[in-house]
Amino acid sequence: MIVRVFSDGQYRIPQEARAAFDELDAKTLAAIEAGDEPGFLAAYSALVEHIHSTGERLADDELEPSDLILPPADITLEEAREMFTEQFTGEDLIPD
Repeated sequence: MIVRVFSDGQYRIPQEARAAFDELDAKTLAAIEAGDEPGFLAAYSALVEHIHSTGERLADDELEPSDLILPPADITLEEAREMFTEQFTGEDLIPD
């Protein structure tokens, strides 16, 4: 799976990292829906950190189609609420 984080680049994520992605995805969405800013910041930060720690960063000149595009790590709860509720209502951030 290729994940792009805006302002950060693309990462190739191994399949074995998927379970942790799904858990962090669920926590992020739950925090957005609950309006829990500290919970959102912690969950989304952990999701981005998981991308960094498990993924292989692609070279800047190696452009691959992204399976998932995420906002920058410094997104606010309000920005996330607007973005995710418009685009992902009823879905996880990370598609099956």
